Order: sequence, then structure tokens, then C-alpha cells
Amino acid sequence: MPGERLTPAQILDLLPQQRPFRFVDEILEVDEQRITGRYTFRPDEFFYAGHFPGRPITPGVILLESMGQVGVVALGIYLFALDYPDEDPSRWTTLFVEAETEFMRAVPPGEAVTIRGERLVWRRHKLRSRIEMFGSDGALVAKTTASGVGVKHG
Repeated sequence: MPGERLTPAQILDLLPQQRPFRFVDEILEVDEQRITGRYTFRPDEFFYAGHFPGRPITPGVILLESMGQVGVVALGIYLFALDYPDEDPSRWTTLFVEAETEFMRAVPPGEAVTIRGERLVWRRHKLRSRIEMFGSDGALVAKTTASGVGVKHG
């Protein structure tokens, strides 16, 4: 019997990452197959001071982290709550474990990005997703196929 569907706000509340290392401002939509989130890279982010001073760009590892937080961690929280209705979803998290990524362009400070994830595999607490990030102009910034595994804590 499937569990309750978490709302986008509930999923965001359950994300284990917090500022300054949360790179998801909102979850726009989610279902059993897809998730869409958004994040604005604020000009005062901690990493810009040392990442090309004078002409900062968002590090690729941070772009990948943002994609993983939406397409693996947040989607994993949603799927876990559906499949394990008797478990407290706050006691589980999906650890981002693997990714194959391609970057198409840089993301400057202040840009808002939209991240879309699509479930490829979900079984035995393991999730594999195809994730794309789009810039505020709608152009593809990066794409990845990423995996994560659910772990219980607390």
C-alpha cells in the first residue's frame, strides 16, 4: 500500500543540507517519476570569493551538488515516503554517491537555475536519476546521470 505523498514544502523541510550548503530554494513539482526545483546563486555565496576573484563563476562541483540535492536527495525523500509509509522520513536521507556529468556553460553569481530530475531506477533504497540544469535564459547548463543510496540515521 503506497504511503502519503509529501508536498514540495515538506520535501524541502526534510532536505538534510542547510545554508550555506543547501542549493535548493524551492521544489516546484514532484511525482513518482520527476522532480523540478529552483535555486538562485546569490552573489554573496561563500565560494565566489576564491573562485576566479574579479570574475567569479559557480564551481562545477557546486552545480553538481545542486543537481544532486534536487534529482537524488529530494526525489529520494519523496519516493522513500511513498514506499515506506510506516517509517519517519526524517530518519532517512539519500546520499549522493556517483555521477557522470557534462557542463555546457558557466553560471555567474545572481543567476537562477531550474533543475529537472527524472527517475531511472528506484529499488532497495537506491535511486538513479537523469538530471538537467537550465539557466535563467532556458539554455542547458549541465546534465548528469547520478545515483544515491538511502541510509537510516538517528
